[in-house]
Amino acid sequence: MTSTNDPNLPKFIQAMESIYGPLPSPTDPKPSTWTPPETAEGHRGRYLWTDGFAVVNFLTLHRTTNDSRYLTFAMNLVTTVHNILGYTRDGNHRLPGATDDHPLNGGLRIGKHDDAGPDSDGQYFHYLTVWMFALNRMSLVTNDKWYNEQAVSLAKAVLPHFMTNTSSARPRMYWKLSTDLSHPLVESEGNLDPIDGLPTVQDEIALLKKILDTKWRDYSSSDTLDLGMTLWTAHWLVSEEAWAATLSRRAVHCLKTLVQHGHFEESTRRRLAFREFGTALGLRAAFRISSETNSDDELAAIKHLPDQICKVWEDVGLVPVPTKQQQGRMAELLPITAVMYASALIPGMMCQQ
Repeated sequence: MTSTNDPNLPKFIQAMESIYGPLPSPTDPKPSTWTPPETAEGHRGRYLWTDGFAVVNFLTLHRTTNDSRYLTFAMNLVTTVHNILGYTRDGNHRLPGATDDHPLNGGLRIGKHDDAGPDSDGQYFHYLTVWMFALNRMSLVTNDKWYNEQAVSLAKAVLPHFMTNTSSARPRMYWKLSTDLSHPLVESEGNLDPIDGLPTVQDEIALLKKILDTKWRDYSSSDTLDLGMTLWTAHWLVSEEAWAATLSRRAVHCLKTLVQHGHFEESTRRRLAFREFGTALGLRAAFRISSETNSDDELAAIKHLPDQICKVWEDVGLVPVPTKQQQGRMAELLPITAVMYASALIPGMMCQQ
């Protein structure tokens, strides 16, 4: 775990406060009354991926500073997400299948602004696994098993809806489902979903493993977020699973290729910061277990990359405090950019301790 003397800690806090502030001060008598402000990014101010990272970042701050306020902020953010993204878009009803005792049995909406169209609201499995992870971290820090129980119930409730051709030798996963989980909105399959699903539930692992067995041997990507999150997921399992070690090596090789081709030297106008912060997070996770996954030679060429990525986006003024004057799509991306920048600076509770 990082220390309060870490030079990145002030930037981490600035980034979080730029999106979720103003945060109650240490002298505030009632930090428990804090409610996360609506952000530009999500429907009714909530976006599942961003808030999932933010929950873990608040837990990192709690562990780093021993300040109970940050645990309160994490708990209140979890409640707010469940009360908005666990409900229909009009806010009148829980998603189908959910109950007061099992509030996540209907899944959680992405939080897209639009109700219909090519970029409409719905459910992504890889967003749901980020939230499952955040809930697991909540249980670890609070010693309250309720959070982890909700994560498991969420996984068991949604995964069957995302799976198709389950009786075949090669099942598949839908990329995106409707908000009520009744039908696919995007039928194609992403790289991350079967990988992200493996650490979550035992009963369904066999189906996910069938998919993964056809993917990991030939894994390749030029997508910086895909590569980073693959490294992050793999770092949890490299000591137990050969496929995770191989995936990690392949992702490192792909990143070395991007470096050699000058991707990270191109104009930032053609790049998205939050995707590269995913790269930085994944590499920092890989460095923690590098003795088990990659030789020093394999990692040496990109050892500098996490710091380089963060500095590039600091130099253009996007972080640690996003430019509020930015308009349109860039303004909507400020929340996800800020929380992933914080995780890239100090992975903390995002990684093995």
